[in-house]
Amino acid sequence: MSFYYKRIVHFQDTDAAGVVYFANVLAICHEAYEKSLIEFGINLKVFFTNQEVAIPIIHADVDFRRPMFCGDELTIELIPKSWGDDEFEIYYQVFLKEMGEKWVARANTKHVCINPQTRSRQKLSDEIRGWLLSFESS
Repeated sequence: MSFYYKRIVHFQDTDAAGVVYFANVLAICHEAYEKSLIEFGINLKVFFTNQEVAIPIIHADVDFRRPMFCGDELTIELIPKSWGDDEFEIYYQVFLKEMGEKWVARANTKHVCINPQTRSRQKLSDEIRGWLLSFESS
C-alpha cells in the first residue's frame, strides 16, 4: 500500500537555472512523510518534540529522470518498509502530472529510532509501528 501527496513546485524550490534544486526534492518528500503521519493521526508537534523518542534520518539519496520546474504538478508516492524493531526506510517516487505514469525522481530515506538523551538505539514507538503496519494491509 502507498500514500500519495500532491504538490505544486514553488519558485522557492528552484535554483538559478529554474529547476528544482536537488536537495529540495528531499524536502518535498519529507513533506509527504509528514502528511502521511498527520493522515494516520500522529500529532506532528508532539512527534518532533518528543523528549523520549527521536527518529533521525541516517541516510538519504535521490535519483532524477528529468527536471522539474516552477508550476509543475507533482504526485509523491511514499512507501515505508520496516527494518526490524528500531529502523525503517521510506521509498519515494515523484511523478509529474503531464508525464502520467513515468517517475521524474526517486528518493529513499533511512530512519533509526533513538533515545534523544543518550543517543542510543531503541525500539520504535507503538505509534510509529502502527503507522508502518498500516502500509502492509491492502
